[in-house]
Amino acid sequence: MSSQTATVGGGVVSAGVSGNCLSRAIKNTADKSLHFFVGLAVLFALWGIGIYFVALNPSTSQFVDFGPIPALKSLPEMWENGIIPKALSSTGYRLGAGLGLAIAIGIPLGILMGRIRWFQRLTNVPFQFLRMISPLSWEPIAVVVFAGWEQAIIFLIAIASVWPVAFATASGLAKVDPAWFKVARNLGAKPWQMVTRIIMPAITFDILTGIRLALGVAWIVIIPAEFLGVTSGFGFAIEDAREGLEYSHLMGLVLVIGVVGFVLDSICVLLIKRFSWHRG
Repeated sequence: MSSQTATVGGGVVSAGVSGNCLSRAIKNTADKSLHFFVGLAVLFALWGIGIYFVALNPSTSQFVDFGPIPALKSLPEMWENGIIPKALSSTGYRLGAGLGLAIAIGIPLGILMGRIRWFQRLTNVPFQFLRMISPLSWEPIAVVVFAGWEQAIIFLIAIASVWPVAFATASGLAKVDPAWFKVARNLGAKPWQMVTRIIMPAITFDILTGIRLALGVAWIVIIPAEFLGVTSGFGFAIEDAREGLEYSHLMGLVLVIGVVGFVLDSICVLLIKRFSWHRG
C-alpha cells in the first residue's frame, strides 16, 4: 500500500515538475517574442519618424518613398515581377559557392594550424596580414585573374569568409585536451580516425561559430560585389532600382536583405546551440 502511495506521489511530483518546466518554457518564449516585436516596432517607428521629417523639407520631399510603408507595399509587386525570387536565387548561389569554398579550405587549414606548431608559427603573420585586407580590395585583381564576374564574386566571398572559419577551428583545437590524442594513439587510432572521432566532434561548436562569423562577413561583402559586372542578385537589383529612381523598391530590397541575413544567422545560432553540449 505504501509502495503504491509512493509511486502515485512520485507521479504527482513528476507531473508538477513537468508542468513547471512547461510553464517556464512558455513564459521564456513569450518574453523573447515580446522583446522581438517591441524592438522591431521601435525600429520601424524611428524609420517612419525620420522619413516624416525628410518629407517636411521641400528639398528632400522626393525621398518620401524611402519610408517603411512604401517599402512594405513594394514587396508583393517585386515578388510577382520575379525581382526578389531571381535575386534570392542568384545571390544564394554565389553565397553558397563562396562560403562552401571557404569552409572546405578553412577547416583543414585550421586543423593544421591547431595541431602542427611549426605550421602555426610559420603562417600566423601571413594569414593575419591577409585577414586584415578588405575583401573588396581584391576586386580589381579578381576581375583580371578570373574569366568572368561570377567567378570573381565567388572568390571575393571565399577570401572574406575563409579566415573566421580557419582561426575559429584552430582556436577550438588548441583547447582540446592533449591527453585525448595520447589515449587515441595508445589505442592504435589512425590519423583519419583522430580527425573523425576526436578532432571534429570536439571542435564542431567552434567550427559552427566560425561559420556564423564567416556568413555575416560574406553577406556584407556580396551585396556591394554585385553592384558591378553582373545582371542578377540583390546588389544588381538595388543598383537597378536606384538608377530607375524606384526608391520604394530600393528600400524593399534592403528589407529583404536584412530579413534573409537574419534568418541565415538564426539557423547558425540553432546549430550552435545543438552542438554546444560539450560546453555545458
